[in-house]
Amino acid sequence: MKYIIIGAVAGGASTAARLRRISEDAEIIIFERGQYISYANCGLPYYIGDVIKDRNKLFVQTATSFANRFKADIRIRTEVTAIDAEAKTVTAVNLITGEEYTETYDKLVLAPGANPVRPNIPGVDQEGIFTVRSVADTDYIKAYIAKNDIVRAVVIGAGFVGLEMADNLSALGLQVSLVEKTCQVLPAVTDPPLAAIAQQHLREKGVLLHLDTVVTSFRKRDDQFEIKLEDGELLEADIIILAVGAKPDLSLAGKAGLTTGKAGGIRVNEFMQTSNPFIYAVGDAVEFPHPISGQPVVSLLAGPANKQGRICADNMVWDNRYPYRGAINTAIVKLFDLTIGVAGLTSGQLMRSGIKHLVSVTHGNSHAGYYPGAQLLTIQIVFSPEDGQLLGAQVVGADGVDKRLDILATVIKHKGTIYDLMEVEHAYAPPFSSAKDPVNMAGFAAENILKGRARVMQCTEVETLPEDATLIDVRTEAEHQCGTIAGAINIPLDNLRLQLEELPRDKTIYIFCQQGMRGYLAQRILIQNGFRDVINICGGYYLWKAYHDALQLPGEVSHERQMV
Repeated sequence: MKYIIIGAVAGGASTAARLRRISEDAEIIIFERGQYISYANCGLPYYIGDVIKDRNKLFVQTATSFANRFKADIRIRTEVTAIDAEAKTVTAVNLITGEEYTETYDKLVLAPGANPVRPNIPGVDQEGIFTVRSVADTDYIKAYIAKNDIVRAVVIGAGFVGLEMADNLSALGLQVSLVEKTCQVLPAVTDPPLAAIAQQHLREKGVLLHLDTVVTSFRKRDDQFEIKLEDGELLEADIIILAVGAKPDLSLAGKAGLTTGKAGGIRVNEFMQTSNPFIYAVGDAVEFPHPISGQPVVSLLAGPANKQGRICADNMVWDNRYPYRGAINTAIVKLFDLTIGVAGLTSGQLMRSGIKHLVSVTHGNSHAGYYPGAQLLTIQIVFSPEDGQLLGAQVVGADGVDKRLDILATVIKHKGTIYDLMEVEHAYAPPFSSAKDPVNMAGFAAENILKGRARVMQCTEVETLPEDATLIDVRTEAEHQCGTIAGAINIPLDNLRLQLEELPRDKTIYIFCQQGMRGYLAQRILIQNGFRDVINICGGYYLWKAYHDALQLPGEVSHERQMV
């Protein structure tokens, strides 16, 4: 059997390696138009920031080592320009010699990846404006920084790559400005309140945020850029990084007559097979139904690409026995001293998909509070109001985010519920967790909401409360004096039972504390003393303050459009 694989980074290399492991006699030819194969895309920003100092560490395999180990014919710097699906041939061009030739195949794998978006903005093609997608991109950026006197950098786009570049350019000592067309960072994967925590951290680290605006032009004068924004502001920079996303490379799919889908990717079935039975596809270029929403999505992540490669190889050899069950796009990013992790769908995505859900936000410590070094963790989960199925999770904190996110993602992927979170049996010792882990606490809080024992409102809704709303701050007097929500009355939790007669029984009472737990305790006291309409502000003053501050700052305007 003769297999041709087009593309040799994550998905393509994974497919080839698995093919060889299960079929020693197969003929495997890999075409890669670039110079490198099987490299770590995700490590590129950290190489730019000198966190990874040895460039060779980025390469999982070289073309030579891969060819030797897996007995594969690897043809780098060779571009496949056409696919004749009927004749089962490809046309390839050696980019060094210019030689053009055809090659036959029995089965073909497309792993072309995605191309970075380069927006059609006047001046965008000037030297000093870069994308970050390949090793060559990072080489150009490193050389440009070394050659020029770089002081100020502007990053366009506040997704994962944009945030990683802001972090790593700051590590080089540059003043960084971040421009994002939406009203928040990480707009595709987080909801506004948790994004606000990240924005607060960026400001603390000296990154200048310009949200809810776009670049209208780039102009270069004497090696310096003048960047004009839609809101009229002018930014100056010595280097510009474009991190506005990537789109699946569909050029060969189109030439082969393959079906593409609504998400902009190559449509594959559960066996990674395209509309042509002899052509399979993996990686950034494919789309598949999301396991939760059922809507077509693409996944520009290395984890799903590698898993797809393995499944694809199995199905090509063993005739479509192993289904790919989709990706919930679990992802994580380091942002200076903060870590942000996401899995599944956000509340905003669920609303846009018409999927009913409930939201719970809890705070906890990365490990036992009495053990030195405990750090605050914030967990938001979204879940079904019918059976408690976990639909999505977002985790923000300085330590322990990855550990909790992996648990949450596993429950989501296996269609588990908030009850599974309550019963998670985690490894506990004071340096690592608490007897009731933050994941357990997220489950407990969600169950209270689902069972009606706790009514909550989101911090995004506080701005809509009437001026005469009864708003009770149950923190201590000292905490209250350091800052509170306008109009709040301070009744510390431990005094609440003594002051019940001061509260109206015919009005809704809104309660908050610092993080939510004392507010819940106050809510239970009031309800069991005859107060029927008591609502706790989810996430407490801590989350409200981060969100509220984001609303007030220039360039960080109302999130209303995203909350609709």
